[in-house]
Amino acid sequence: MTSLAVANPGSLIQSVDWVAIAPPLIAAVAALAVLVTDLFLPERHKRRLGQLAAAGLALALLALLPLTGGSPRATFCLRNVAGATDSAGCSYVADHFALVFQLLALGGALIAALLSMHTVEDQKLPRGEYWFLLLSSATGAALLPASRDLATMVIALEVASLPAFALVALRRDGRGAEAALKFFVSSVTATAVMLLGIGFVYAAGGSLHLGAVAQGLEHAPGQLRTLAEAGAVLTLVGFAFKVAAVPFHFWVPDTYTGAPLPVAGYLSVVGKAAGLSGLALATTVAFRPYAHTWGLVLAVLAAVTMTVGNVGALRQRFDTRYSAVRLLAWSSVGQAGYLLVPLAAAGYAPTGADPLGATAAYALIYGVVNLGAFGVVAAVGRRAGTSVDDFRGLFARNRWTALALAFFLLCLAGLPPGVIGLFGKVVVFRAAVDAGLGWLAVVMAVNVVVALYYYLLWTARLFAPADPASVADTAERRLPVSLTATLGLTASAAVVLSVAPQLVLQVAGGSLF
Repeated sequence: MTSLAVANPGSLIQSVDWVAIAPPLIAAVAALAVLVTDLFLPERHKRRLGQLAAAGLALALLALLPLTGGSPRATFCLRNVAGATDSAGCSYVADHFALVFQLLALGGALIAALLSMHTVEDQKLPRGEYWFLLLSSATGAALLPASRDLATMVIALEVASLPAFALVALRRDGRGAEAALKFFVSSVTATAVMLLGIGFVYAAGGSLHLGAVAQGLEHAPGQLRTLAEAGAVLTLVGFAFKVAAVPFHFWVPDTYTGAPLPVAGYLSVVGKAAGLSGLALATTVAFRPYAHTWGLVLAVLAAVTMTVGNVGALRQRFDTRYSAVRLLAWSSVGQAGYLLVPLAAAGYAPTGADPLGATAAYALIYGVVNLGAFGVVAAVGRRAGTSVDDFRGLFARNRWTALALAFFLLCLAGLPPGVIGLFGKVVVFRAAVDAGLGWLAVVMAVNVVVALYYYLLWTARLFAPADPASVADTAERRLPVSLTATLGLTASAAVVLSVAPQLVLQVAGGSLF
């Protein structure tokens, strides 16, 4: 009879580092709390669910504080944690990279939650379902940056994506279902391709842990090299879809237009952050032996993405319905191209620390100003509409809202007084030059100049002469408290970062791993 005993049973047991996993865990517990509370809460008190969701996200953000300033913490490891000397065999690692992207994911979700409070009431969306789905998606987005094996990364990516499909479909005017279907079909296709690639990588490398994958691919037999390289490229497809890189960007304009505005803002920032973190981990850690392959792929992808995004924005008519949302959608595609530049540079640099820092810094800047822009669109949409022409004369109707949007647009364009946007683009540009990607830096410079046209054209609309009748009709309507708080929070953050850009740009100068 075969004995199932092991020589050292204690080696199979390890403690869980609850402090390390606290940020995504708190978001998940808050999601369950919202779902259960919704079952027993009277209808007249269900608006409190939004406050509960925002409190859960704020608590998850506070849980990041104990993890800062010390050495990385790891859990769910293959070996006994007490005897481990590094985190190579661990599935969850809370290092600087994870903390930066968890800050972006949870902070972006909190701003989206504040932005959602009036939308849920105005559009009569199902409150319990909405907040549960938002918190669940935020949980996956916060889990992904800390994942250190391909299986956990796929699970985290799907946890972030599946609730997002339902969030888009909650809009009940006929556009939500169509937008969700396009989003779902595109995502499922990308996920299927990614899983095929992971299968190839596992066959060639013999492991799913990112560090072990790199070692396995480096010593893989020659006959498996082609399989491994193909698997590496296919694995990146799923993450490229979340980033909205070309050619996986077709869902973006229609999905943003059909989704509730806060959900569109959430997808543009938190969804992009999740995909970007997964892409960075897969390339710089797992597929480092094939840097020459994915470095060139990402460089071409960055150039094409920023070009297609800006051309799409240039072709957008300003007088059509939802044109403001579609313009921000195409802008987010162009911004995704800029975010990919430092990742491409990491494939050519001797170490990926500095290029990854540039990506993280630019992502933080983009997250603040883009969510702020969506907040202004939501505010104007309550009073007028969501075409760019509806913003004509906004300064005469509400000068503070107009100034906030002007500042956000100038930050996205990289023009003063949006200093933080300018510095962010300089950091990304320098990453390309330092890596020897001069041609990519030139393409980026041309696209930055092209993007100035539609950003400045929209900004000029804000200060154009307004119809006196429209001013009298809208001047007396006040914004909801939650929407005012969203605009104040994002505008204040953008101004503070422009005055003290070192608060974010210091991320670009240090190692994230």
